[in-house]
Amino acid sequence: MTPTLYLRLAAMVFLHYFVWSCWYNTMAVYLGKLNFTGTQIGLAYGTTAIGALISPFIIGVIADRFVPAQRLLGVLHLLGAGLLWWISQQTAFNIFYPSLIVYTLTYMAGHGLINTITLTHTPNPAKWFPIVMVAASAGWIAAANVINYWGKIAGPIANGINSITSAFNYVAIKEVPQATASLADNNGMFILACGVALAVALYSFTLPNTPPKGDTGPVSASKLLGLDALKLFKDRSFAVFMFCSFLICIPLSFYFTWTSAFLSEMNVADYASKMTLGQVSEVGFLLLLPILLPFLGAKRIMILGMAAWALRFALFAYFHEQPTATWMILGGILLHGMSYDFIFVMGRMYVDKAAGDSLRASAQGLHAVFTLGAGMFVGSWLAGVVAQNYTNAAGVHDWKSIWLVPAIMSAVLIPVFLALFRERSSDEG
Repeated sequence: MTPTLYLRLAAMVFLHYFVWSCWYNTMAVYLGKLNFTGTQIGLAYGTTAIGALISPFIIGVIADRFVPAQRLLGVLHLLGAGLLWWISQQTAFNIFYPSLIVYTLTYMAGHGLINTITLTHTPNPAKWFPIVMVAASAGWIAAANVINYWGKIAGPIANGINSITSAFNYVAIKEVPQATASLADNNGMFILACGVALAVALYSFTLPNTPPKGDTGPVSASKLLGLDALKLFKDRSFAVFMFCSFLICIPLSFYFTWTSAFLSEMNVADYASKMTLGQVSEVGFLLLLPILLPFLGAKRIMILGMAAWALRFALFAYFHEQPTATWMILGGILLHGMSYDFIFVMGRMYVDKAAGDSLRASAQGLHAVFTLGAGMFVGSWLAGVVAQNYTNAAGVHDWKSIWLVPAIMSAVLIPVFLALFRERSSDEG
């Protein structure tokens, strides 16, 4: 891996995840100001799950057969930029929601494409792929801070341009108004995402050529969605693992759907930036995972992940009664690393070992369908329904009741997984 190649691939990953973080973290706050109901907000967050379910068809048919991956990535981000601009102008749910579905179909397909490009061009994927993907967390963190501190970033830039242009008698750029000091509660989040998506599209066409793999065999839904791996369900532990993976994604969706709105209503300062501490934690626990795995094994690590979800939601629930105890909020956010890595990253590693070489790709596809697809969709919908149920006529949320629902769900999964999942010695590391 040459430094130049690393920087090119890391920049691709950074920008791709920057686009997502622009709007996904704080969309609930903005949609609340548009008077969308809790159920509608939950459905909006479920659009990424719809994209995760359908995007394998885009990758499997087009990128594997007809178009180089970097060109398809560029085209998808170009379409995405136009869709993001259109979305930023919509205030009615019946237009906003289907538009966001179409956009997430283009965006979620990009995940597989950047993986393909990176894995194709890294000389030692086992070593370098995780290192390149650290740029995803960096992009997520950077976008959230830009959204949070937009006024402090854009204001000085505009004033600097004014100073230069005024010397040449050009029309001065207006100073950034106070209303746009942050983009966390307005359509500026989608406009910024649009601009960055356009930059990603143009940059993608400069990436190393990644031609189609030449797959000319018959196309089938079972192949594209990983259904060939269904035979692995004959192993009870694998079936338990997949079922629990689906279920744990339901409470996970509560976090992504409602945390920004919760922190905003609790008057937590700079909440968009504080939420990025979760990505910092994610990197730390990712580095700890290979150290802990030989000592704890896959089963104990995944149980710790479930416990972290339950504890995180409990901290949020009871912070509502002690709004000065900021350690509860920070603790809940910092648990993101353990919650995510010990469930998803450990889960992918378990699937990789359980499937073996012959079913590896199909099994990973099936795992994505169960988690990022079906689990996240059901979870986002349920998160919206629960929040709607615990919101009074004045629009005030009963946050304690809302957060206790995913806390209890996560806690209940622990004894189920503990009793039914049997870890083979080969799964321990």
